[in-house]
Amino acid sequence: MARKVGGTMVKGGFYWNPKGWEMVTVDGPSGILPGAADDRYFRIPVLAMLLLAPVMGGLFVIFLPVIGFALVLQHLGRLSVAATRRAAASLLATMSPSWRPGEAYFAGKHKPEAPAGGETPPPEPRFGDKDFDPEK
Repeated sequence: MARKVGGTMVKGGFYWNPKGWEMVTVDGPSGILPGAADDRYFRIPVLAMLLLAPVMGGLFVIFLPVIGFALVLQHLGRLSVAATRRAAASLLATMSPSWRPGEAYFAGKHKPEAPAGGETPPPEPRFGDKDFDPEK
């Protein structure tokens, strides 16, 4: 098998491009290979092409359904990963603490409003006062 470069003048026959997995047929006694200088082609003899064509067709027939099943399984895998991430995020949201760092929760109690009659309520006893009773 002779190696040729794209864009060169070659004899007629079959040429295979392994980069794109394509077969190019050059009709007539000579012709120009398609592609640029970085495209490589191998000349395939006619007898080898007669044997290789059914093998390549058979591989295509076998692997096309396999590729289809692989793509479906890949899609289902991505869907399950996305569903698992959503479920984990919602689970973590329900299990996260409701307190926010930086807020003072033990800064004191809300004082009741003054009655409408003008009387002021007695101050609430605080820890350390002599009449502090923790059971009230």
